[in-house]
Amino acid sequence: MKTLLLMRHAKSDWDADYDSDHDRPLNDRGLKSARLMGRVLADEGLVPDLIISSTALRARSTAELAAETGNWDSELVLDRSLYDEGPKGVLERGASAPNVNRLMLVGHQPTWSMLVAAVTGERADMKTATVAVIDLDIESWADLPDASGTLTRVLEPRSHDREV
Repeated sequence: MKTLLLMRHAKSDWDADYDSDHDRPLNDRGLKSARLMGRVLADEGLVPDLIISSTALRARSTAELAAETGNWDSELVLDRSLYDEGPKGVLERGASAPNVNRLMLVGHQPTWSMLVAAVTGERADMKTATVAVIDLDIESWADLPDASGTLTRVLEPRSHDREV
C-alpha cells in the first residue's frame, strides 16, 4: 500500500514583479496557507517521505514552507517537468520515485484535478494549497501509471483555518 499526496501550489501573487509565469511568487495568503498545510499534514500523520515539486517558484515555495513549518524530515526534489506536464507525464515521473511509502507531488492546475480523476475516478476541486490524499494498492511507484486508487481525503486550508 502506498499513499500519494497531490498538493496544488498555494495562492500566487499576480501583482508581483516577475519575469515569467514560472517565476511568479506566493502572495501573503499563499504563504500562510502553505505553512498551515504543513502543520495540518503533520497533525494528521500524513508527512510525506519524499516531495517532488515543480520548479515554478510558487510550487517550490509551497513545498519548502509546508515542510519547514510542519517540521517534516522529507527530501525535496525539484523537477521542471511537473510545471508543464499533463497527467500521464506526471504519473510517469512519480513512477520513478524510490520505494517510499508516502509520496507528495506539488504542482499546478488543471493537471492536479485531472490527476485525481485519472487515478481515482473521482472529482476533486483542487483549490490553491489543497492536498488530495490517495491510497494505492501497489507495491512499487513503478506501478503508478496504471494504478487506480481511492481518494481518502481532500484537505483545504479554509477547512483548517487557524490563521488563513
